[in-house]
Amino acid sequence: MADLGDWAFPEPMQPDPGKLEFDLHRVLNAVVQVRAEIPDEAFTAAILGTERVGNGVVIRDDGLVLTIGYLITEAQTVWLTSNTGALVAGYPMAYDFATGFGLVMPMGHLPVPALRLGSSAQRAVGDDVIVVGHGGRAHSLKASIFAKREFAGYWEYLIDDAMFTSPGHPQWGGAAVVDSNGELIGIGSLLVEETVDGEQTQGNMIVPVDLLPPVLEAMLSTGQGLSPVRPWLGMYMSESDSQLAVVGIAPGGPAETAGIRQGDLIIEVAGHRVVSLADLFRQIWSLGAAGVEVPLTLARNSGLTRVKARSIDRNDLLWKPRLH
Repeated sequence: MADLGDWAFPEPMQPDPGKLEFDLHRVLNAVVQVRAEIPDEAFTAAILGTERVGNGVVIRDDGLVLTIGYLITEAQTVWLTSNTGALVAGYPMAYDFATGFGLVMPMGHLPVPALRLGSSAQRAVGDDVIVVGHGGRAHSLKASIFAKREFAGYWEYLIDDAMFTSPGHPQWGGAAVVDSNGELIGIGSLLVEETVDGEQTQGNMIVPVDLLPPVLEAMLSTGQGLSPVRPWLGMYMSESDSQLAVVGIAPGGPAETAGIRQGDLIIEVAGHRVVSLADLFRQIWSLGAAGVEVPLTLARNSGLTRVKARSIDRNDLLWKPRLH
């Protein structure tokens, strides 16, 4: 995620407050910059870096900030910056691996209005939205929803009804996606390459805000989402022509311990043939909670290999924030 710099979208790409039925200024000011510093020894430091910058949106009057979780996982220090320049330390309260949402609580007064939650389920393909980054109108982009579908991420992540918007916002992480009512309907997660109307274009994968209410109280009370926690193996996967290849292994994770190797093809989970990432993850998760043993059939060197991996809660490997 690139740092926020001195740039602006061209004027025609920015939202026009005169054509909107809500207070654009208030909506823009609900979005803050999230800057996180992660210890060098953290589990995710090598993959996600030790300095992460993105966006978050205030969703409650007490200043609670909703963002995308990878920005703040294992954060030692978090700073929140408003459009008016107010700088407040934040505490990384929670990261829900199932949805991808993260929560940050400001440690002081954050003079930012709260943005009302809308409903992503009420928005359809073709609807106009605004993707809002920290920095006001210059960093906000007129866009539209071009798809709503399942999304499977190589890091053992699955969203049933993700939203996809175009054009792509270059500073997507934690960006607020608002609808025609000025309500929050999603949080930016990824930059994707997609075909829209027969042409290749960049877009953003958006985590629907409808996933938040069912897990919010659990996130606030436990730092995670709902229990039981899904089993995790620490495999980074690739899907191509119904072949599921292991393209990376998390150091010290269950897959490495079980002898799974980069280049292995996953054929079966507990005797069930799997042909997509979504199918693979659902079959693993169906076996039980974190800690369950996962039998896998692998294709390796023109032969089949069977292993049993003892899953874990991935949170057990992560550096935990401390209140000072």
